[in-house]
Amino acid sequence: MTSSEVLIGIGLIVALAVGAQVLANRLRVPAILLLLPAGFIAGILTDDVDPEKLLGAAFSPLVSLAVAVILYDAGLGLDLSRFRGHTRTVVVRLIWLGALTTCVSAALLAVPIMDMSLGAAVMLGAILVVSGPTVVGPLLNFVRPSERLQRILVWEGTLIDPLGGILGAFVFHGVQAYGQHGLSSQLGKFSGSAAVGLAGGAAGAAVLWLLLRHLALDEMLGTTVQLATVAAVAAFCDAFRDDTGLIAAVVMGMALANLPGLDIPARRPFFETLVSLTIGLLFVAISATVTPESLRHVVLPALGLVGALVFVVRPLVALVSTARTDVPYRERWFIGWMAPRGIVAAATASTFSVALVQAGIGGAEKILPATFLVIVATVMLYGLTALPAARILGVRRSARSRPLLVGGDPWVVELGGALRTAGLDVLVWAGLDRQRRSITDAGLELAPGELLAAATGAGAELEGITDVLLLTGEDDFNALACMTLEETVKGPVHRLRPPTDSHGVVAPYTGGEALFAPGLNRPELVRRYAGGARIITHSFDGAIPAGHDMLFLVRADGQLTAVTGTTVPVPAGGDIAILLSPPAVSPS
Repeated sequence: MTSSEVLIGIGLIVALAVGAQVLANRLRVPAILLLLPAGFIAGILTDDVDPEKLLGAAFSPLVSLAVAVILYDAGLGLDLSRFRGHTRTVVVRLIWLGALTTCVSAALLAVPIMDMSLGAAVMLGAILVVSGPTVVGPLLNFVRPSERLQRILVWEGTLIDPLGGILGAFVFHGVQAYGQHGLSSQLGKFSGSAAVGLAGGAAGAAVLWLLLRHLALDEMLGTTVQLATVAAVAAFCDAFRDDTGLIAAVVMGMALANLPGLDIPARRPFFETLVSLTIGLLFVAISATVTPESLRHVVLPALGLVGALVFVVRPLVALVSTARTDVPYRERWFIGWMAPRGIVAAATASTFSVALVQAGIGGAEKILPATFLVIVATVMLYGLTALPAARILGVRRSARSRPLLVGGDPWVVELGGALRTAGLDVLVWAGLDRQRRSITDAGLELAPGELLAAATGAGAELEGITDVLLLTGEDDFNALACMTLEETVKGPVHRLRPPTDSHGVVAPYTGGEALFAPGLNRPELVRRYAGGARIITHSFDGAIPAGHDMLFLVRADGQLTAVTGTTVPVPAGGDIAILLSPPAVSPS
């Protein structure tokens, strides 16, 4: 290829990767639903989008390193201390029982249906056990199932990604070793591969632990250090023994997420940006290598495999995993109707299939096109039917707002009680033990864990948070938290208005919508509350009582609207106003 063709090809891959992700965000669909067709169609229409020609022999190693970065990021989400509560039993069963059942079932079906050798079929089965939060998350945000379902499915997707990557890596080395003569030789090669991956992961985790714990690295440099360490360790492991870098990457991520003395931030915007771009580039590049000719004899068998996985295997796994639990049958059936395949499945298929084809494993050339079809079919099927299924089963969460109140002062607790009286499900977070006790004593739900973990990313998805209200007595904390959360929380983020003569570091100068009317700043609200003013609910009957200040409006459909300096909602029939009453008048 000429230099012009290489530049055009690289430019098209980058543009398609980012463009598909932007369009998917606007359409509120999983990005993979657009990334795969975009790469596949581009590969048909032009020879420039052909990563095997663009990169040559470097394509497969680069894919392996990219998958290692993705699996490392997934491993960072495996903070086992947060994995607790009433969903633990169901999720644990879905992970081990689902992975085992799906792998065995897919392998047994692939041998006759896909006309594969047993080794290739087992590899395909191991690849298809993963789903992943990057696919499940957007679907659940659109469907809005009940909180318990949201927790179960998000945790399953988060955990199965790295664990599925480990399973795929181990199966890959087992299949390769199977071709060796003698059982001892097979076990020796398999054990050697596992040992290299585990040792590399342990060494890489130790290096990162020392660097991140003892060096004062900012976010950008810390991200660069992580990326360099993961790439270097994975590359060295792969160079020493093929594809052991994936095991090392997952081990590194899981170790850092659980090692003591190391605080991995709840949000890692720079690193997440790199991972998101890597995912987009990877999917476009991989799907561009899938040709119509490779799909010609695989389409119908792959659809038959999808039918068995969707209509038999997944519902059976869901029913067995929820047996003897308090999960209602309606929710059990919905769990059985949510298992789309995603990022890791395609990436590992691309990585492993090439090596197995080169090793002469029968049917290995069908692994990538079959995985491609399974991903497209499951994402489209679940994407189109999840919402109607949730409606029919009656498992959708209420569309009413669920605000997170940050602060534990008495008036904040009273505000939480008023919002709850107005029909909202309220979550409250406070840092001091006495404040947390007052919150629970008032019968309000206390947000678990750290503030940023509860209010951003997977935490917000798990808790169903729609609004964040920063109500602490520290204006600078409210301002800084507002700046941080506005970039990550999809719903509105409001903070108390600081005093006009504030000398704080950042409070008077930051953006973000300040709560309540201009004259009702934090000191004034505290002063009035200390003087006997109280926070009450008022069913709107045509007028707001004289002398009362409206703070919030809960619409008849349960949507929460805040009063701000620029927005004063107009009440209508059926709305409930949250008011601040006048201060008590002392008797003369």
